[in-house]
Amino acid sequence: MSLTVSTMKAKSLLVLLGLASLAACAQSPVATSVAPNATAGAQEAPSSTSRLTEPLLYRFLLGEIAGQRGDLSLSAEAYADLARQTRDVRIVRRAIEIATYARQPGRAIEMAELWVELEPASPAARQSLGAMLIGAGRFDEARPQLEAMLRAEKRPLADAFSQLHGLLARHRDKKAIFDLVKELAGAYPALPEAHLAVAQAAVGAGLDNQALTALDEGARLSPGWEALALLRGQVLSHGGDEPVLAYWRSFLEEFPKSERVRLAYAKQLAKAGQYADARREFETLVTSAPENPDFRFAIGLLAMQMNDLDAAEKHLGMALEQGYHDEGLIQVYLGQVNEGRQRYQKALDWYLKVGRGGQYFESRLKAAVVLGKLSRVEEGRALLRELSAEEASDQTLVVQAEAQLLREAKRFAEAFDLLQQALARSPDSPELLYDRAMIAEKLNKLDVMEADLRRLIVLRPENAQAYNALGYTLVDRTDRLDEGLALLEKALKLSPGDPFILDSMGWAFYRGKRFDEAVDYLQRAFAARPDPEIAAHLGEALWAKGAREEARKVWQGSLRNYPDNDTLRETLSRFGK
Repeated sequence: MSLTVSTMKAKSLLVLLGLASLAACAQSPVATSVAPNATAGAQEAPSSTSRLTEPLLYRFLLGEIAGQRGDLSLSAEAYADLARQTRDVRIVRRAIEIATYARQPGRAIEMAELWVELEPASPAARQSLGAMLIGAGRFDEARPQLEAMLRAEKRPLADAFSQLHGLLARHRDKKAIFDLVKELAGAYPALPEAHLAVAQAAVGAGLDNQALTALDEGARLSPGWEALALLRGQVLSHGGDEPVLAYWRSFLEEFPKSERVRLAYAKQLAKAGQYADARREFETLVTSAPENPDFRFAIGLLAMQMNDLDAAEKHLGMALEQGYHDEGLIQVYLGQVNEGRQRYQKALDWYLKVGRGGQYFESRLKAAVVLGKLSRVEEGRALLRELSAEEASDQTLVVQAEAQLLREAKRFAEAFDLLQQALARSPDSPELLYDRAMIAEKLNKLDVMEADLRRLIVLRPENAQAYNALGYTLVDRTDRLDEGLALLEKALKLSPGDPFILDSMGWAFYRGKRFDEAVDYLQRAFAARPDPEIAAHLGEALWAKGAREEARKVWQGSLRNYPDNDTLRETLSRFGK
């Protein structure tokens, strides 16, 4: 590590100006008149009777030139000598900085001790020395420095304890840090921030019970303090989603205006897959802050997850109007929403609006696929050829997009050949294996599909979608029902609650004439994601169970939203609806 030349020059100029103020000429006896310390809370240094002699000037120039040339060891030595002789706080701080960059902790500590000697009432000096001693593992020596920092008259204790956490959090011996913070905080039993600091240190050390005890005491002193509630949620989340959700739910019942906790609660609900509840919480946040684009964006994403595309389009559009920080990301999502509604030209317009930047590559891939849905295949392929794909992963994405483009145009044989060529270059690409398997199924090459998916399972044994795809094909296209069901059970274990795997499980039970179980799984899948293909399966299972009116309602309701879905239309035609 080295100081940049520009940084060295800027700081050397400041120090040189400070040295020049020591005397009118190099040989004049002077009293060091130090300007107020730039560091918050620092005091003026005591006066010095040093002369700005030629040797001093030489040491200064030696230190600066050595630093600019990257010889930080020589620079640190020169500055330490200069600091000892001048006892000027500005030079001492500069010596600390250079010794730290030079990775000379002993010399940095020596200089920090000198700073404390010169400015014993300065919290910044105490903090600097304390941090260095902690870094060196000298906890007993650090403690009085940190105690003095906390006692500093001009600093609010709450701020001091907040800074204490940042000062100590990076040290590796988390248990020692916890013991130190607990001892320091013991002098301030009535201060909520002290208990928060103990809790933070306990969390860092993996001491959840001690953290909860400290948080209890902090909450007793300061009910409703969000920082305590958020940290308690972090600790409780170690036991899974439900404990933290239950706690934040009860906290919000008592303190309904706590925006930060409500935001954390909403995010945790989404993480737990409870999308409807998460959406309600974000809608509450929007009510209190209607101009916040982040909340609108979150509601839009949750609405997409729930397949409520009207609401998704509305809220994402509002987030865009309100100036959401990543315009391209919203444009991609709006493209996806319109693609899901089969409004392909509008989807294409959104994708093509995305400018150069983080979302550009993805937007062009998606635009190419939509062009395939619009039967403009060659335009889509030309768009893909314009993309730069230097990385192997990017090349794979381009191939996948072209294969999907051909698939959307029902040119399955061409898509299969394209993927064959790509796999010849990258035979163990999980993405390409999966895509070729899906195309092989369309071409009735079930042996290729099964081989690809089994190879994918070997490469990625935790890939739930590989188990799902193979299991569904076996129950739907072959008589290997038990084998397919076992694969689907494995998929559901890997990804509990996935609506598409639940759909596959329901369809497996339907094929096995276990209609009650089929309806149960399919209703759960449809509630999580009202997809038209899930609706088709659910209707069939309900019909087989004898609930024909309910089946008609499911089919007709889905048909209103997806009038062109092939699976749904084929199902309705079979049942004469």
